[in-house]
Amino acid sequence: MSGHRMAKQKAIKSAMKNNCLFVLLIFIISCINKPGSPDMNLLKEEVRTVELDFARMAADSGIETAFLNFAAPGAVLKRGNNLVIGFDSISAYLEENKQPGERLSWSPDFIEVAASGDLAYTYGKFVYLFPDSAGLIQKQEGYFHTVWKRQPDGKWKFVWD
Repeated sequence: MSGHRMAKQKAIKSAMKNNCLFVLLIFIISCINKPGSPDMNLLKEEVRTVELDFARMAADSGIETAFLNFAAPGAVLKRGNNLVIGFDSISAYLEENKQPGERLSWSPDFIEVAASGDLAYTYGKFVYLFPDSAGLIQKQEGYFHTVWKRQPDGKWKFVWD
């Protein structure tokens, strides 16, 4: 084998090795949280706090007040087989369906935040207590699913519940 050919093969192997190291370095850097990229744990805690504040307001100030306070413009409620779309419709729906003595409680069991840091969803169990026509307290249990969107002012508001 000529010296020229050996030198050329050595140069190719060296370039391939450098390329592999470069690709590996790019991969490692892409996996590291970059400055300015969202801290997912912090965002999940923000969403957990908002969800719990939402539930606390429902318990302390009433369901309607809480839902209207935490609804984003254009929010949607799915109730049964119906969609209640928009702030005014949600307000009217909640007013029509309000029951004296009703109580609603919930807590998130799971929270996920999009890599973009501006969308999240939660789900968990809820308990709804209300008096029936005889005054006996009835209990409805189930699961909730809420989609949250960070608003231009930085606050999280629900877009789907």
